[in-house]
Amino acid sequence: MAVKVQVVVCTFPDTETAARIGSALVEEALAACINIIPGVRSIYRWEGRICDDAEVMGLIKTTEACFDALRARVVELHPYDCPEVVALPVADGHPAYLDWVRHGTTPNHQPKP
Repeated sequence: MAVKVQVVVCTFPDTETAARIGSALVEEALAACINIIPGVRSIYRWEGRICDDAEVMGLIKTTEACFDALRARVVELHPYDCPEVVALPVADGHPAYLDWVRHGTTPNHQPKP
C-alpha cells in the first residue's frame, strides 16, 4: 500500500514568515512543496475578542508518515502561540504527482540540533 499523501493547511502572518518556514520544511524533506497564497482575511475569536487580520495561507504537500514531525517543526518555527496546522487527506490525484510528493519527503526526519 502506498504512503498516503496529505495537504496541510497553515496560516502565517506574512509571506516572509511563510517562505521561511516553508523553505525549512522542504529543505528538511518534511514537505515536497508549499504554495503560499497571500491576501487571506481571517476573522476569529482569540483570548475573548473577535479579531480580523490579514494573513497568508500555506498549502503544504506532505505524507501521513511525515505529518507528526512536520507539525512539530511548524509549531517550533511559527511566531503564533497556537498556529493552525491541519492535515487533510488526499483521496485521489494524478498518480505521477502523488509519487513526486512521496519521493520528496522523508518520514524518518531527525530534527536539526
